[in-house]
Amino acid sequence: MTGPDSVPPPPEGRPPSEADDELGARALFRRSASGDVRSRLSESRVRSESAPATAPRRRTDDSSVKGELLARLLDEISDDDFGRLSDEDVARHVREFVARVLRDEELPLNASEQERLAEELTEEALGVGPLAPLLADPAITDILVNGPDQVYVERFGRLERSRIRFRDAEHVERVIQRIAARVGRRIDQANPMVDLRLPDGSRVNATLPPASIDYPTLSIRRFGRSRLRREDLVRLGSLSEAMSEFLGTAVSARRNVLISGGTGAGKSTLLAALAEAISPDERILTIEDTAELLLDQPHVVRMETRPPNVEGEGRISARDLLVNALRMRPTRIIVGEVRGGEALDMLQAMNTGHDGGLSTVHANSPRDAISRLETMVLMAGVDLPSRAIREQIVAAIDLVVHVERSEDGRRRVSSISELTGLEGTTPLMQEIFRFERHGTRDGAVIGAYVATGILPRFAEELQRRGKPLPARLFQDRGRPRDG
Repeated sequence: MTGPDSVPPPPEGRPPSEADDELGARALFRRSASGDVRSRLSESRVRSESAPATAPRRRTDDSSVKGELLARLLDEISDDDFGRLSDEDVARHVREFVARVLRDEELPLNASEQERLAEELTEEALGVGPLAPLLADPAITDILVNGPDQVYVERFGRLERSRIRFRDAEHVERVIQRIAARVGRRIDQANPMVDLRLPDGSRVNATLPPASIDYPTLSIRRFGRSRLRREDLVRLGSLSEAMSEFLGTAVSARRNVLISGGTGAGKSTLLAALAEAISPDERILTIEDTAELLLDQPHVVRMETRPPNVEGEGRISARDLLVNALRMRPTRIIVGEVRGGEALDMLQAMNTGHDGGLSTVHANSPRDAISRLETMVLMAGVDLPSRAIREQIVAAIDLVVHVERSEDGRRRVSSISELTGLEGTTPLMQEIFRFERHGTRDGAVIGAYVATGILPRFAEELQRRGKPLPARLFQDRGRPRDG
């Protein structure tokens, strides 16, 4: 018996192909939901039970059924309602929807299958879809989706390919749009790129064609539910006890510290750890592109930049926030990352009484960090001679802390240097601590944190202020270790 919605069987002697499954899925969406959903699930079970154990895994009709149920669910929840509902409300709505479907259509599912269906639909409705198990894994720090069949994760500092799959490119795009909608942002063909922050603080970047040629892409940088503290970094081998004590004293004594390093080297983690040394009596203003710093102090004002809207208006830059912050009676200003003209305003603030500043910058070495800072000052559009800019930098920055991620995935403070002045037009730096690499063992980098024996120039001032630096810190020659 055939009809306008029937699917022709494959030629005799040829097994069903993935294209046949796709045709069946399309027919499923065109027909009524009740009897066909039941029959497709039954056929899927019979096929899976009768298929040889060695048969290659193909797309089953379960995903088609779930896709149809999800479409019906999202039809019931308008975009406006979706933006208003909390995660708990969405989860409750999904469970009520699944219970109603099972009651009205008598789908052949046992209790555990019903629960799994409700959980999967909730994950899809909340926006992360198949990525939910990855977001639940605390060991994963990065989730990188290059296409429906290419999902990579970084676990313990190493990239590996995940078994997670999306149904197709449209599935990836729908997940991206749902993530954006949950935080009030929009991404489409007219605006194919977006940067945003999830409620748990994770940073998200997404692109759609034509910005990404082959498929929609999604990059999620995750942060732990509890941040790493200085003692944790010492325990994990990211720096030595002497380095930790020295940096804590410097921050407490209101020295200006610039943290440099590459992407994913641990700059923000170290910044938050050093901020522990700030007195709870101080008023702290944080300026970030994506608010992710978690500070212990009670008096913290968090500020976040904003990109322009669809009409190209409403942009709030880091420079705008920094200029405004100077009018808010700050005791400390923490700039999550300098990447443009705000570098000039930050240096001027540090040189006009707002000392004790902390910030990060992308750079390959401490000296490269100073060069990049100079370049970013020029991006402010102010015509200043090179020597004047370098004088501002040398007068403002006390310490440059450089962090690196080695090939074994470990993140380490590789150098702590002090800016001491100018010789002609060249900034002078002296290294106080460094990580000396000795080799590798079983893929792990072997080395030691050592003090160079150089006493920082501000040590005498700290002595007068009652915050002396113990001489033993600068006599620590370290010992070889893994990590």
